[in-house]
Amino acid sequence: SLLTLAACAVGPDYQAPATPSAVAGPFIAGGNAAFTPAEPTGEWWRLYQDPVLDGLVADALAHNTDLRVASANLERVRASLRETGAARLPQTNIGAGATYGRSSATQSLPGVDREDSSFDVGLQVSYEVDLFGRVARSIEAARSDLAAAEAARDAVRVTVAAETARAYADASAAAERLTVAERTVSLIEQTLKVTTKRFEAGRGTRLDVARVASLSDQQRAALPPLRAERDGALFRLAVLTGRAPADLPPAAGARQTILRLEQAIPVGDGRSLIARRPDVREAERRLAAETARIGVATADLYPRISFGASVGATGPSLGDLFTGGPFRWLLGPLLNWSFPNQEANRARIAQAEASTAGALANFDGTVLRALQETETALSA
Repeated sequence: SLLTLAACAVGPDYQAPATPSAVAGPFIAGGNAAFTPAEPTGEWWRLYQDPVLDGLVADALAHNTDLRVASANLERVRASLRETGAARLPQTNIGAGATYGRSSATQSLPGVDREDSSFDVGLQVSYEVDLFGRVARSIEAARSDLAAAEAARDAVRVTVAAETARAYADASAAAERLTVAERTVSLIEQTLKVTTKRFEAGRGTRLDVARVASLSDQQRAALPPLRAERDGALFRLAVLTGRAPADLPPAAGARQTILRLEQAIPVGDGRSLIARRPDVREAERRLAAETARIGVATADLYPRISFGASVGATGPSLGDLFTGGPFRWLLGPLLNWSFPNQEANRARIAQAEASTAGALANFDGTVLRALQETETALSA
């Protein structure tokens, strides 16, 4: 009967939240000729067909420090799940000890040695019968936390890949603008020479020379910021790939033209966007975890029943521990129930319900922000 009851779990069963009906439709800007409704690939940066960019993104996904932090956090949550799951197993404890001492004269009988030794060894085993699903709901919450941590790691991967491509694109664009600016400066210098010769020949004015010289100074002043912009993008690229700025390979800065796509950008639709966005998956799994914690709090309204057993022996010498005399054993159930004062438990249930309501609102907001970000990016 206890095992049958253990299959029951109090608290609400989780149901995935509904998303707005508008999510299923195409994007507002999706009809532009620059886009196609085909599903985007996971390695979207390969659309640029740039082997250097492909290699840099691979380096970033392997060595980026933020991604290493996210992976370590994932392992921590995975270990926490193992700890929570261990509550389904019997809890065991082995203890052993030895003492040697001298008792007070006022506490000893005449003729009895006041100095003695004692040895003890024992094994204790306990098992909680999960009558109302407290342990089951705890494991359910821990599994949802693990899935949320995996989604958070995936979100960092998306960000790292995007920022790596952005830094590479910024460096390439700055290099092209720098090339154009240097060519412009060269042309203006030639114009300045011609204008100066015309003035010296009496076919121009000093104002003409001053205008061209001023334009030349303005164009020259534009060169250092462009060089700094290009260098800054390359330094960002180095850190994103887990390198010091001085260790970035020369190939990363070799491109001198802006990145361009030779095909329409596959964008899919709103439903597929929500399915593949890791931040949406994380918010949904957080909601599942908070829902399960309502069950954990609700189970505390009911009694906990554990079965325990212990065996051991205590004697004045090691040899005595293995004889029948000092041997002891104990077996029995234990009931623990905070009744009738359960106000604290009901307050914890209210806290869990409020946390779940907040997680649901966060999920809805994450879905809407995902659509907003995508529509804004497509429009831009």
